[in-house]
Amino acid sequence: MVGAANFREGAHLRCFLAWHNLAFGHEEEEPMTTARPVALVTGASAGIGAAYARRLAAQGYDLLLVARRVGRLEELATELTSRHGVRAEPLPADLTSDADLKAVEDRIAREEHLEFLLNNAGFGASGRFYESPVEVQDAMHRLHVLATLRLSHAALRKMTARGKGAVVNVSSVAAFVCRPGSLSYYATKAWINCFTEGLYLELKQARSPVRVQALCPGYTVTEFHDVIGFDRKRVPASWWTPVEQVVDASLEGLKRGKLFVVPGWRYKFIVALLRLIPRPLLHATSEWGSG
Repeated sequence: MVGAANFREGAHLRCFLAWHNLAFGHEEEEPMTTARPVALVTGASAGIGAAYARRLAAQGYDLLLVARRVGRLEELATELTSRHGVRAEPLPADLTSDADLKAVEDRIAREEHLEFLLNNAGFGASGRFYESPVEVQDAMHRLHVLATLRLSHAALRKMTARGKGAVVNVSSVAAFVCRPGSLSYYATKAWINCFTEGLYLELKQARSPVRVQALCPGYTVTEFHDVIGFDRKRVPASWWTPVEQVVDASLEGLKRGKLFVVPGWRYKFIVALLRLIPRPLLHATSEWGSG
């Protein structure tokens, strides 16, 4: 199973990441001292995370880039610095690891100019819940739920105190429905939506200007589906959204104060339809194509 392989790879990476952080001094990094706002992006090595980091750098943000793949992080950091003149700091971390997650939390706590957090790190896995390795299910909940919770908490303590900032949690159209075969993915994305909505209500109640958003894309042209072995030809080309359009929709949604952002008219229609269909009918359709 691809998901299980990714989990085992992550476990082997932790020793290297710990050495890398020590060797290159990441644990001793000082807060960025420029007057520019700072954004922290998880899952920054590819896909939505990398595209978002490029867009934020173009807008003048310094970047804290979090992902497991050290080489890609360093390449992206070099690109952003040379192209936009911003400071981009790679923070190699496996956010399913308690120690690595705590290190990123601590880095947030030291950053006085943090104004943007993108909780984007995630992965998918196929197969029935009770037939797949429990370690894969546990890792997905740690990454999608616990990492999102803890990094949001660390960031919002800074942002609410300063009265500025934004948190974008990358969810999915999958959050609006439940299907067999990827149970933990659907469940954790639904949790992200509920959690983000709760944050929105608390910030509104506190009259805080800090903004939060649940970004809910459909099929997006990234490595995500390639990693889990999904054949893109199973979905018509018109249903695949370029990653740049997803980022554009998210940033435009932030300007308008939108809580849920669903990029693309097709997916907006699907989400609206899902809210109208009775659950028993949705459950009946889950057996279509099951063989």
